[in-house]
Amino acid sequence: MYLVIASDHFGYPLKQVIVEHLKAKGVELEDLGVFSENEEVLYPDVALKACMGIKEGKYQYGILVCGTGIGMALAANKIPGIYAACAHDIYSAERAKKSNNSNVLTLGRHIVGPELAKKLVDAWLESDFQGGRSLPKVERIREIEKKFLKEA
Repeated sequence: MYLVIASDHFGYPLKQVIVEHLKAKGVELEDLGVFSENEEVLYPDVALKACMGIKEGKYQYGILVCGTGIGMALAANKIPGIYAACAHDIYSAERAKKSNNSNVLTLGRHIVGPELAKKLVDAWLESDFQGGRSLPKVERIREIEKKFLKEA
């Protein structure tokens, strides 16, 4: 598994915790920044850069961190083929992948503490899409995406 991780300046401290956690576990990743709380960026630009790498096949998954995780999810989900889920509890992180086949997890530094963030990331990464009753729903999301987006 190869993943991309990125944040805006608000998410930077939590992103650093997650990067260290994943590296300690031997997860191969690329950190696209930011690399300081003083490096102000617009979170939609961060989401676009990371998610284009997923769309182009450079990465399998992505983790994006901002203040709440909501803005990153909104921006990421504008990119065809990206299915970003914002999680603040372990059950939601698991279901994001198991039921919804998400390929991007978003987290909020102002919402999620460092220890919970590690657990959320682990739960999400260790989950697999289960298909079953969720498959028609995920397929329907893709159909809707194709209808409304030019390059689905």
